[in-house]
Amino acid sequence: MTASIHPSDLQNRLIAYNQAKNNSIFSVLFASGLLIFAIVSSSGNTKPVITGTVCVTAYFGRRQRQQAKMLEEEIGIIDKAAITNRMARYSTLMSPTATLVIEGKQSTQYSLENLISDPVGYIQKCQKHVALIGGTGDGKSTFTQYLASKIGGRVRIYDSDCKPDEWAWLPPEDVIGRKGNFTAINAAMGEDLRTLEELVELRGEDGDAAIAGRERFLVAEEFPVLVDECDHAKFWLKRHAKRGRRYKQFILAIAQNDTAENFGLEGDKDTLYSCFVLVRLGMFAVEHAKKLKDKQLEEWLKQGGKKRFLLDDNPCELDLSNWTANTLIQIQEQPEIIEKITDTLPLNEYEDYIYSWGILNPNVILKARTLKQQSRLFDGMTPEDIRVIFAAMADNNYGETIGNGNQMGWRYKPKN
Repeated sequence: MTASIHPSDLQNRLIAYNQAKNNSIFSVLFASGLLIFAIVSSSGNTKPVITGTVCVTAYFGRRQRQQAKMLEEEIGIIDKAAITNRMARYSTLMSPTATLVIEGKQSTQYSLENLISDPVGYIQKCQKHVALIGGTGDGKSTFTQYLASKIGGRVRIYDSDCKPDEWAWLPPEDVIGRKGNFTAINAAMGEDLRTLEELVELRGEDGDAAIAGRERFLVAEEFPVLVDECDHAKFWLKRHAKRGRRYKQFILAIAQNDTAENFGLEGDKDTLYSCFVLVRLGMFAVEHAKKLKDKQLEEWLKQGGKKRFLLDDNPCELDLSNWTANTLIQIQEQPEIIEKITDTLPLNEYEDYIYSWGILNPNVILKARTLKQQSRLFDGMTPEDIRVIFAAMADNNYGETIGNGNQMGWRYKPKN
């Protein structure tokens, strides 16, 4: 019978069996003691009370004994089941997945089902906005730039403390608020609200095709300062949270606290938890693990530094320590890449995205499925639609196709 019980359930049943068995033994001993006391007691008034207590205790003990027998029948041979349970736990301790330090050198693991290594894929699958929570030095800026480069759509940044070298890979007009210019941020947020209303009207009249190519990823750093300084900020956040996803207007809001009030959503925490993926970095992740009463998760986060954090309640591991040096910043630093991307101007936005990806990933074959996972720009397309784009680009000497049919991929090749 033990073989058919899941290890986690077996552990619970063994605990329940031992509790029932101990309760049964204790009840027998307690009832016997009370019975002896009733016999030797000289007070006639207490004997009925004691006798009643003995009966209740004996009944409880009998029920506990029945429970223990029932669990024993389900589990099988108890000693063998205990060994099976220990072996399952040791197997977990030794499996080659993410290590959780419990105490000293003893460790346990997060299974692959729990550990997330692709936060972009997780966020895209959820189809939610992002609320990023972290303190100074926790890696908020690096994670934000990484996510913005992968998520798809036109990226726009609202940051009053933005340094000159930050967001160098974006057009200057899409980085708003430098040098504490909250007036510019407020005006741009007002423009975003009008754009959202325009998209609502367009989609209502002509369907999704009318808003194709208008996808945006808006980054706001940071709350609640923006709420204090910008009249539009609170309504901007709530309006996009409720309606932006349907019109491909996704936002990332950055703060140093995970309360709804900190995001300008006083009394409306449901919006925060239902419309956003909460990304908690550093000690905010550790504190959340404490709230979850998950000591293993707490220790795992402490051991991993910046590369370990939480997506909602899920552990995530992603090392971005070398990401900035060898990715999008290359485009700004290497004139030959700028020249190559300039050559793509005749392409439409879908082809341009593919060709730019190829320049940054030479000799890598791009598949339709990978492309849909990396960018929301291709959400409305089937894999076959994307393969048609691959073939058309190859015909026009923009890269080459590899394979046929469903296996077709595209690879960058310098133009002749």
